Amino acid sequence: MDLLQKIQTLSKEYVADVTAHRHHLHQHPELSFHEHKTARFVADQLTALGLSPQEGVAGTGVVALIEGRNPDSRVVGLRADMDALPIHEANDVPYKSQVPGVMHACGHDVHTSSLLGTARILTQLKEEFEGTIKLVFQPAEEKAPGGASLMIQEGVLENPRPAGMLGQHVAPNVPVGKIGFREGMYMASTDELYLTVKGKGGHGAMPDQLIDPVLIASHIIVALQQIISRNRKPANPSVLSFGRFIADGVTNVIPNEVTIQGTWRCMDEEWRADGLRRMVKMAEGIADAMGGRCEFEVVKGYPFLKNHPELTRRTKAAAVAYMGAENVVDLDLWMAGEDFAFYSQVVDSCFYRLGTRNEARGIVSGVHTPTFDIDEKALEIGPGLMSWLALEELRQSR
Repeated sequence: MDLLQKIQTLSKEYVADVTAHRHHLHQHPELSFHEHKTARFVADQLTALGLSPQEGVAGTGVVALIEGRNPDSRVVGLRADMDALPIHEANDVPYKSQVPGVMHACGHDVHTSSLLGTARILTQLKEEFEGTIKLVFQPAEEKAPGGASLMIQEGVLENPRPAGMLGQHVAPNVPVGKIGFREGMYMASTDELYLTVKGKGGHGAMPDQLIDPVLIASHIIVALQQIISRNRKPANPSVLSFGRFIADGVTNVIPNEVTIQGTWRCMDEEWRADGLRRMVKMAEGIADAMGGRCEFEVVKGYPFLKNHPELTRRTKAAAVAYMGAENVVDLDLWMAGEDFAFYSQVVDSCFYRLGTRNEARGIVSGVHTPTFDIDEKALEIGPGLMSWLALEELRQSR
């Protein structure tokens, strides 16, 4: 039996345990920067494999090494995120979240349990490969500044330094049994926008005596969209969206101020900065011209995620060998953000998607929704595939 077949066999053999781990994590979700029990669970599982996990990295992160023969020859990093979202689960399943208002609605329970399965497979096979696998269980992917940035600050990409990083993410738009890849630009940078528009409120029947912040804020929202439509280069996809607009008056009372919250996403750092500069200038200028004032705060989020072309081509070819060409698909640009992008800015990286959709079973909900779930056949694929991709990348040292 060759190495690929051994990995596939072990992935099938361990799927029941991987599924049990996923159910445990799903039932006990923890929010960003509070993954204490999750980290403890991960560390216990790694210790049971004979590994020596480093705990407390960036607060609740866990890192461990699997050393094969000649461990200094090459290092490959594998990452899983561990945090959940402040969402009340609506699924009626045996493993439903037991924490009110908190749910693994983005699949991080899948990522973590899958990487634990990968760790078990690779530990079993450590005499059959050369190099070192660095396991990175990361906190706080869902909340700025992002656990990845903090782990990098604390040296997760050093001692030893990975030649490349691989990350896996569930894909509810990709059928279970299929894997998706994209070279180069893949996911967007993410910045949060907080605007406070101030005026002078009062009775709605006497607008001549007021400075209407509702009207000012409305002009600002409409005008900011022209920054994209009239300044963005065609090669720079970007999105500006506002999801919160609070004018806390009543039918005949105009408030003193309006608050607005939105997101700015793009795939070019120069345009990211230029767009923000233009937004601030325009918002402040409109408010001033209409007699009011606009306070514009930017909370800078994640950079855009770029998949290293050569690494992604190698990884995709390895996935074809493992899954078959008919089960490996190309991905479109995705304007969502991911803090795996921080790794991609420092070392060669590949972030790929694990299909989890099953329309026949009604498993179709998107991430960040209260009905998100996966076809758990993906748990038979994820650990073995990541094991194979990691070992194929270690071979690049030869």
